[in-house]
Amino acid sequence: MLLEKDMKLADVIHHDYNLIPVIKRFDIMMGFGDSSIDNICQRKKINIDFFLTILNSFHDPKYLDRDIHQNFSVNLLIDYLKKTHNYYLQNKIPEIECLISEMLTKGEVEKDSYNILQKFFEGYKTELVKHIEREENIVYPYIIDIENAVQNNSITQSLLTQIEEYPITSYEAEHESVEEKLMDLKNIIIKYLPPSDQQQSRYKLLNTLNVLEKDLNDHANIEDLVLIPIVELLEKQVLDK
Repeated sequence: MLLEKDMKLADVIHHDYNLIPVIKRFDIMMGFGDSSIDNICQRKKINIDFFLTILNSFHDPKYLDRDIHQNFSVNLLIDYLKKTHNYYLQNKIPEIECLISEMLTKGEVEKDSYNILQKFFEGYKTELVKHIEREENIVYPYIIDIENAVQNNSITQSLLTQIEEYPITSYEAEHESVEEKLMDLKNIIIKYLPPSDQQQSRYKLLNTLNVLEKDLNDHANIEDLVLIPIVELLEKQVLDK
């Protein structure tokens, strides 16, 4: 189902509850009554084309396979991606840490198994933080520099060199290691933790990891299928000039 601007946002949420954290990244909190997506975006001064692109890409994995009219700036997209990073670090990671600790305190795992799981998760967290810091400190500033160069017609030799030596396509493969480590973490829980009569926290942890995995996949798709094509076009404009 394609989500459109005249739909009530409440109906959209009833149809797909996974969109709740997504709309929060636009500072939209529940309690919006029967307002349509269009009305809410007008009140909040949100670019509706961008909002619908994000909602639809999370709602339908195949949405980004089609040609999308991108009537929004790179800065708008990067601001959203940074809010997504913050959601991972401030919400999902602490939630997972609490559930791992809960498995020990409730006696669902022995100390040795807990230490193995905790150590592996710390490795995953380190990898995720490193990935996010690289994007926010290197990749995103590079993208903003390119957009500014095109808009202001102010192209420097250093920017040209950077485009030629390390274009945006070089960053695409970096999502894979983070996704693989999350799958390894899930496999430890499913396959290798000793069986226990009490597994409620284990179930909750797996569900939380699945939610994070889907969000990360959608996030990567937005970068690969929306952000990178825009930047490739900007890079070409810079090189052509």
